[in-house]
Amino acid sequence: MPAVAETLEIPTSLAWAHPVTAEWFLNKFGSPTEPQEQGWPSILAGDATLISAPTGSGKTLAAFLVCIDKLLRAAIEGRLAPATQVVYVSPLKALSNDVQKNLDQPLREIQQLALERGYLSTEIRTAVRTGDTLPKERAAMLRNPPHILVTTPESLYILLTAGKSREHLRRVQTVIVDEIHAVADDKRGAHLALSLERLDALVCGENRLSPGAFLTGLAQPPQRIGLSATQNPIELVASFLTGVHEHRKPATIIQVGQRRELDLAIEVPSDELSSVLTTNMWTEIFDKLAAHAQSHRSILVFVNTRRLVEKIAFALAERLGPENVAAHHGSLSRTLRLDAEQRLKRGEIKILVATASLELGIDIGDIDLVCQIATTRAVAVAMQRIGRAGHWRGAIPKGRFFATTRDDLMEQAALIRKMRSGELDQLEIPPQPTDVLMQQIVAACGAEPWEEDTLFNTLRRAHPYRDLTREHFDELLELLSNGIESSRGRYGSYLLRDRIHHQLHPRRGARMIAISNGGAIPDTNLFAVILQPEGVQIATLDEHFAVDSSPGDVILLGNASWRIQRIEAIGRVLVEDAHGAPPSLPFWEGEAPQRTAVLSTGVAELREQISALTPNVTPGYISPADPEVASATAWLMEHCGLCPSGAQQLIAYIVTGRAVLGAVPSKTTIIAERFFDEGGGMQLILHAPFGGRINKAWGLALRKRFCRGFNFELQAAATDNGINISLAEQHSFPLADVFQFLSEYTAKDLLEQAALASPIFKNRWRWAAGRSLQLLRFSKGKRIAPQIQRTRSEDLLASVFPQAAACFETIEGDIQIPNHPLVNEVMKDVLGEAMDLEGLIEVLRAIKDGAIRCLAVDTPVPSQFAHELLNANPYAFLDEAGLEERRARAVSLSRTLPASVLEEAGRLDQSAIDEIRRECWPDIRDEHELHDLLHALVALPIDFFIENPEARHWPTLYDRLITKGRAQTIDCNGVICWTSTERTSHVAALWLSQENATNTVTKEQALKQCVQGWTQLLGPTTANTFAQRLSLDPSEVFQSFLAMEMQGLLMRGIFEHPKPSHDHDIEWCERRILQRIHRRTLHTLRKQIEPVTPAVYMRWLLGWQHLAPQTQLTGEEGVLEALHQLEGFEAPAIEWERTLLPARVANYDPRWLDALCLSGAVGWGRISPHPAWSAGDGAAPRRVIPTNAAPITFYVRESADWLPHALTQQRVEEVHLQQALSPEALQLRSLLQQRGACFSNDIQRILNLSKPQTQHALWELATAGLASADGFDQLRAMMDPRRKSTTTETVGKRSTRSTAGRWSLLTEELHAAPTVIEQARRTDQALESFARMLLARYGVLFRDLLTRESNSPKWRDLLGILRRLEARGEIRGGRFVSGFGGEQFALPEAVDSLRAARTRQCSATITVAAADPTSLAGIIVPGERVPSTPGKQVVYRNGSLLPEEDSALPQDRKPEASPELIPAQIVTSPPAVLPLF
Repeated sequence: MPAVAETLEIPTSLAWAHPVTAEWFLNKFGSPTEPQEQGWPSILAGDATLISAPTGSGKTLAAFLVCIDKLLRAAIEGRLAPATQVVYVSPLKALSNDVQKNLDQPLREIQQLALERGYLSTEIRTAVRTGDTLPKERAAMLRNPPHILVTTPESLYILLTAGKSREHLRRVQTVIVDEIHAVADDKRGAHLALSLERLDALVCGENRLSPGAFLTGLAQPPQRIGLSATQNPIELVASFLTGVHEHRKPATIIQVGQRRELDLAIEVPSDELSSVLTTNMWTEIFDKLAAHAQSHRSILVFVNTRRLVEKIAFALAERLGPENVAAHHGSLSRTLRLDAEQRLKRGEIKILVATASLELGIDIGDIDLVCQIATTRAVAVAMQRIGRAGHWRGAIPKGRFFATTRDDLMEQAALIRKMRSGELDQLEIPPQPTDVLMQQIVAACGAEPWEEDTLFNTLRRAHPYRDLTREHFDELLELLSNGIESSRGRYGSYLLRDRIHHQLHPRRGARMIAISNGGAIPDTNLFAVILQPEGVQIATLDEHFAVDSSPGDVILLGNASWRIQRIEAIGRVLVEDAHGAPPSLPFWEGEAPQRTAVLSTGVAELREQISALTPNVTPGYISPADPEVASATAWLMEHCGLCPSGAQQLIAYIVTGRAVLGAVPSKTTIIAERFFDEGGGMQLILHAPFGGRINKAWGLALRKRFCRGFNFELQAAATDNGINISLAEQHSFPLADVFQFLSEYTAKDLLEQAALASPIFKNRWRWAAGRSLQLLRFSKGKRIAPQIQRTRSEDLLASVFPQAAACFETIEGDIQIPNHPLVNEVMKDVLGEAMDLEGLIEVLRAIKDGAIRCLAVDTPVPSQFAHELLNANPYAFLDEAGLEERRARAVSLSRTLPASVLEEAGRLDQSAIDEIRRECWPDIRDEHELHDLLHALVALPIDFFIENPEARHWPTLYDRLITKGRAQTIDCNGVICWTSTERTSHVAALWLSQENATNTVTKEQALKQCVQGWTQLLGPTTANTFAQRLSLDPSEVFQSFLAMEMQGLLMRGIFEHPKPSHDHDIEWCERRILQRIHRRTLHTLRKQIEPVTPAVYMRWLLGWQHLAPQTQLTGEEGVLEALHQLEGFEAPAIEWERTLLPARVANYDPRWLDALCLSGAVGWGRISPHPAWSAGDGAAPRRVIPTNAAPITFYVRESADWLPHALTQQRVEEVHLQQALSPEALQLRSLLQQRGACFSNDIQRILNLSKPQTQHALWELATAGLASADGFDQLRAMMDPRRKSTTTETVGKRSTRSTAGRWSLLTEELHAAPTVIEQARRTDQALESFARMLLARYGVLFRDLLTRESNSPKWRDLLGILRRLEARGEIRGGRFVSGFGGEQFALPEAVDSLRAARTRQCSATITVAAADPTSLAGIIVPGERVPSTPGKQVVYRNGSLLPEEDSALPQDRKPEASPELIPAQIVTSPPAVLPLF
């Protein structure tokens, strides 16, 4: 017997293997992994085995190696039969293709090694059989069946049903189910479980009506091996794998690596996150992904939609080149998907953007980094996706999450916390899906006749059908044998049932229908995209997108452009290559995944934790120096993978939302919030972070309850965090009652009725009818067009469930749901899969028992938590209204809270109430208007107006009415009132005794008229106050208030007084008046001005910066004023005294600048990193080359708190400095570090350098941003060594003063803060200094203006400071310049002058340097961006950019202008003391 090399020591764990197998394994991998060592004994024993381990741990090889070893031994011994012995089932086609490729190579290597060791063996064949397998490959498999078959659940079902292929499966010994967790929780899992039981019956010959198979069947069914990621509970997955049978042993569970080390972090944009993702944020995400691609070898980007795949891939291709980017999603053809996988594996592309199509264990090479855009909504999905990185032994998977909104950031933080703690989603297996069972019954009987008892016992061994009753089974047999009668004939009659012998036989064509229409994946009516002239399918498109498209449209698919030639009704879109023409993005409609219960709990817990850590933090600026903020930030960074900015945004989110609502919504505290929208209606928000399935059920049931209660259809939406219902003016009710609208006893009936009218039911009906083979997708080898499928689906529904297809207006009472197997299945899917009825009932029960605290708040402004719900995506809508019709969009969202809300949640501003009351006071101009007022009020007490000076003329007008008999004075139980003659019957009904009253008007009618009139004037009032004013009964007034509330005319709340203890003290307010009070409350904090156009702002800014005619500064003080506005702005060194300062200071003299510098008032230096170490290409830093174009800036020492922070942020690593600087510069830097500031002559003498060497080294340090001099003259001399000093010297007399001053390091080491709090305080000071500096420069500040600022912080960091300054009253917030998104802030003096500038004109031509901060072409005003290089210019006239031909005017040409606007001469030529460039 040939032997393995003696030097190879085989470990005990591999002693079972053939020597060739063991040698190959050890040479290839060195040693077994933990899942392999623990899994092999159970597999060798023939037991069912479930191996649960992270991706990349070798679990697939653990299953395959034992099978390969058995096949090798049989091949060497010559007993390897030509039959399939191992079936590998994968949930994805791509995974099947991948596994087959990874099997072929080991088999070739093992058989080659066996040959080298002297073993002769027959070939061991593998093959893959999926929906992508070509016909010729399928035919080859039938001729030569593979020993190892790689397939999918759907293809296994077909192989078991087709006549020839099933014969090759009779000798299967092992079934490996990979990624079993990916199918166990849906109907694909039930479908697969039934197929596995059918395979067992086939192998063991259990069917007595197939005599040959019955006699030749094997004694043991195939061994089942399951491979799974970590699941909860793992025992449920094991039970699913083995099925349920009294003679079957439970599966052996091998669980390894449940708590794997992960490198996780969340990336947040530089802008502050909101409820929507802006274009600027998208651009930043694209740029960050491109940067990651440059610094990593290969990146996998996961997104949640196919449309987003195309969008991101297209944007990345523009940045990295199309050859470095690929797209991968289920709507692309097999060829394009496979090509993308292989290119990534071979390292030909840097980044691959994918949906869940690459989520499972496909081998795509060594991935360095996985990026996830937006939340995954499930812990297991995130674990699976991040596990795709570090796919080699010992690697730590690296993942980066990109937050898109505030709620997304919160969910991602909770997600990372759950991932790190190892807490996984709860697996749920759908119980006995009827539609899948019907399909498998037809397929089993289509392949061969069955006895009813045998088939029943076989199918109920599958775990999902362990509780299947015989009555239900017989009901399905009856349906499949009789079919469904309809107007088109009989649907779905596939079986011939022998009721005498209890046998089942197939009708003609049943087998072919089962094969061509099988599977459990819902059919989504996709159009095939066919490339012409090749006739090859490259992708699929959503039906709605295809129908809405037109020939000639260019679409993006697979990161390539395709032009549509023709759209065919049969479901095909013919396209041609568009050769890179600008494309439009296609869309695919589908149901969005809902957040899992475990992650919803994580979000609720995280909200509560942040709130608990910050009990005393108030909205506004969230200062990192606050101990509570610092503690919460540190906790979030440690547990949730957040950066400081992301942590502070979450803190601000929770604190601001809590201020409005008084609490934070969680699973133990739910909050009802109600506020006015801009259309006069109200929005009801139910904050309940239970997840989308529970909230969708709750929202639909509530909407149905409102519909029945108010007889009005409402718009509604449900997300993972709550429910939004849009209330019209007719809807008014005590807000706290919303928690009692549903109970655990009424929820099911209401939800069933609501679901029947929603699109959810019809979609689920079509899916169930298709899965049960009652509705066919293919007939006679051809696909049935989508529109025909829909027609047949509706016809089938009308036959089974007539009321569901009928006009709802003709149905009285509830719709009666028939007891039909398919209808029952659809309702089970709707209530248990699309929604979570059981979860909703638990919530309602907890509300009733008090386990969940319920709060109700009427708010003047939407809380932060409501913003996401108001901007919900269309998939969250619970009605059929389109996006453009949503009332929720008519809500103005603001981050700023009124002061009254900060004092108490939901509080209205008392000054706003008083102001609206004053506005409601009647403005009576003649007797007719007074009569109208009396007519509306019924009775007007004289005491009500007698002391009001605005009513002093009313008695005169009243006398005129008395004279004409139109008014009367009456005594209302002691209250003297005026009334109109027409209202005497109302007065009699209210105040006269019953015997004296007339019958023309009842007391209720009179009181209603009186209340309606008075509530238009009073504002907030109570029944007691109202009754006392008119001497009425408070209880009767209260009843009238209730009646008006039911009509939507009055609303109750807490407006001016604390919560009352008696009903008669409840405050009420007329709806429209309350809306006005709400609006006024919102506007008390900000005084809005009408925004100006960008051209007006640009014209104003030129004056603000002293560049406009008659605005220039003078003298040394003028230079200091100009530097106050310019500090922190970097411009080429030569431009400061050539253009920037002379343009602002009339008759500019360089000595003024020297005096400021030498006095210590002003300093200069470079802040931004030199290109030598900021190239970003990963190469070694380049040398620093001194140039007069090096950007420098000035700083005013008394206000330069921003400087240390900027230097710290821009600090360069020492190793890079050593490589980039010359030896002389390094020597000089060391000297300055040791001795501090030195004169240049001293430096020259100490270092023994020549004067040119010294000047060059100093110039090098200055342009590198490392050193600076006291004076500016040194810099002038270095830019032009030929020039003379600005200090004139007397002949024969040496000057005792140098304008150069001493040199010192600009980047000297800063003293570290003693504590984190102190460091945060210093950062606060620096950010405030930055904000004041930028406001001084631009007057009005918004995000777009930071484009030219190289040293400013990120906008999101400045926002908090700006809001704090606004709250102090130091600056103003509002909308000052139109055309720019986001918040805007301005200095008060800038607001006043900007308002005045709206009416001014300036026809003067103003030329500014391109390096000037006012060079805002392409940023503020339209035009091409001009690079900030020396010598470039920008020309403005009246705030607009002049075209090049208009700007090329001679220097001495005077612009045409009125005398007062004739400009002074602007110095734009270089002064004599400066060198020419």
